[in-house]
Amino acid sequence: EGFTLVSVGLLALFVFVRIVATHYDFTKAATPVARLAVAKQLFEIVAGYGLGGSTIALFGRVGGGIYTKAADVGADLAGKVIENLPEDDPRNPATIADNVGDNV
Repeated sequence: EGFTLVSVGLLALFVFVRIVATHYDFTKAATPVARLAVAKQLFEIVAGYGLGGSTIALFGRVGGGIYTKAADVGADLAGKVIENLPEDDPRNPATIADNVGDNV
């Protein structure tokens, strides 16, 4: 699984670089210094793309934790307060959400 994930990630990076590189034609740059400037600009775009993806992943993880914690609170309320069940009682169908929320 790990190799597949890395392979798909590298493939996506390669495709993204090729798409962006079509807008930056290296053959038009006359000198090596100009080519270096175009390459630097290309890789700054790729780094910005990666930073944006990491930020989205971070907020997705934080958001998922918030929803899981809310499910934990709801399970506690439904089990303890409404039905007078002890913590982690198997008769409470929300016990799984409660256990997941306890680990967040």
